[in-house]
Amino acid sequence: MPRFDPVRVRGRCRSGRLVRHRRRAVAVGLAVTATALVAAGPRDADGARGQPRAQSPARTASLPEEHSARTHRAVGATTAPVRIADAATVRLLRPGDRVDVIAAEDTATGGEARVVARGARVREVPEPVEGALDGGALIVLSVPRATAARLAGASATARLAVTLW
Repeated sequence: MPRFDPVRVRGRCRSGRLVRHRRRAVAVGLAVTATALVAAGPRDADGARGQPRAQSPARTASLPEEHSARTHRAVGATTAPVRIADAATVRLLRPGDRVDVIAAEDTATGGEARVVARGARVREVPEPVEGALDGGALIVLSVPRATAARLAGASATARLAVTLW
């Protein structure tokens, strides 16, 4: 068999370069995958996507189970319109504020106050409707579904108030 000169291909294939530099190729692949996962991940109203929430151990221990970061995403947040008894307090609120919602039974006859929602995020503060006779003001909160059900039940039997964080 006669001898041939080696075949030289003009221009190099990029995939051949990546094969030669496997570690670099794996690092690039992981970076692209991580970026795609963060971009496609769930949007969290508390901060940037893909960033864990910073909570102190004391704060996490005091919250009900549905407010922990792990179950919060599983349960899913929903919006809940809530009528707060004191309209002047509602004027202090802005979208993005965190509030605790307190249901106050008739305390003059021995009823008690209880916290219905902790750390609810204010989504919207609608303008008051002219001529509203029932008093109070409406706010829209972002809360887990179970908390939204408790808010609806409490608003039927008690006056609701908020405390700012």
